[in-house]
Amino acid sequence: MPALDLPRVLLVDDELNLLEGLVRGLGRAFCLVTATGGEAAIKLLRQQPAFASIVSDLRMPGMDGITFLSHARQIQPDAVRILFTGSADLDDAIEAVNEGSIFRFLSKPCALPTLKSALDTAVEQHRLITAEQVLLEQTLQGSVQALTEVLALVSPAAFGRATRARQRISRLASRCGVKERWPVEMAAMLSQIGCVTLPPEVLDKLYHGNPVTAQEQEMIDRVPKVTVQLLSHIPRLDPVLNILRYQSKQYNGAGSPEDHLHGEALPWGARALKLIFDLDLLETQNVPGAEALEILRNRAGWYDPAMLTVLAEAYGEAGHQGEIQEVTLRELRPGMAFAEDVKTLRGLLLIARGQEVTPGLMERIMNFSPGLGVKEPVRVLLSHASASSTEVKR
Repeated sequence: MPALDLPRVLLVDDELNLLEGLVRGLGRAFCLVTATGGEAAIKLLRQQPAFASIVSDLRMPGMDGITFLSHARQIQPDAVRILFTGSADLDDAIEAVNEGSIFRFLSKPCALPTLKSALDTAVEQHRLITAEQVLLEQTLQGSVQALTEVLALVSPAAFGRATRARQRISRLASRCGVKERWPVEMAAMLSQIGCVTLPPEVLDKLYHGNPVTAQEQEMIDRVPKVTVQLLSHIPRLDPVLNILRYQSKQYNGAGSPEDHLHGEALPWGARALKLIFDLDLLETQNVPGAEALEILRNRAGWYDPAMLTVLAEAYGEAGHQGEIQEVTLRELRPGMAFAEDVKTLRGLLLIARGQEVTPGLMERIMNFSPGLGVKEPVRVLLSHASASSTEVKR
């Protein structure tokens, strides 16, 4: 088996001769990387691809094995950790195992067959861990995709609002240096799920920014809570739910839910969604961009001031990301995005502005067109990439 296909194992020990002997004895079964101390090993963990297992001596100069493996757990949490220990250190080894940070400990000296057997078990454990994670991720992605596809069919307006929010929050996260973007992007896409509980006339008012009654406003205010309730049974969504729970709360702490959280204590994604959705509502009311941003600035305490500054800078550059053209339905191509709502001849909203053109969306338009008719041409935002690969008739 080529070395690149072998399970990667990191060996850490201050005895160089021992490490060289292990490499000679186990090098055909594992892709072995060695380090002569905890500090050097931590650098390897940060610089190299993931390891299936990490084996460390307990007693080493400087950083001891338990401390090193504790750091290793933070850097590569899926790597299965094994501790080498002498018989005099048995109590420390048992304590490390009981604390849950060590998978197994082996006494020194350790015969090669014993170590190989332990590593085989560790590699299998790593495979089970990563396989479960992949399964959960696929289940999560599939669940979210199914929910958003249903939302697109039931409420194109709500789906369009969520799509625009995801696009804008993705750019905002990049500019703000947010490393873990999946929770905020997923929160944006799922933020409007609760809108399915709103009566059509209330949803239409919300989408167009029209005045609502006190009773209708109460319904709208409950949407974030309903959204969290609907999504609460999907596994691994905790960071997403925390964002959705606070998506309507102002930076100064006013709004729902009524608790002590405010300012930087609010989730970054929640602060971003509040700002983005309020800007989107002003755009829906045809408020010019510069005027909309000024309105947001004048709402003292509502938004994260640093985030508002970054959004304003990104908003000013949005016009450089593509050009708007009018095309017929048959000229639609993946890579385009709708610059305005697509409606039937009877005024029924079919696709909300901001949605990207996909093969499935094109199929939906073509299916609706013969029976209800669709107003043509439609206005699309043509990215530079699609402009260079697609000829669009003007």
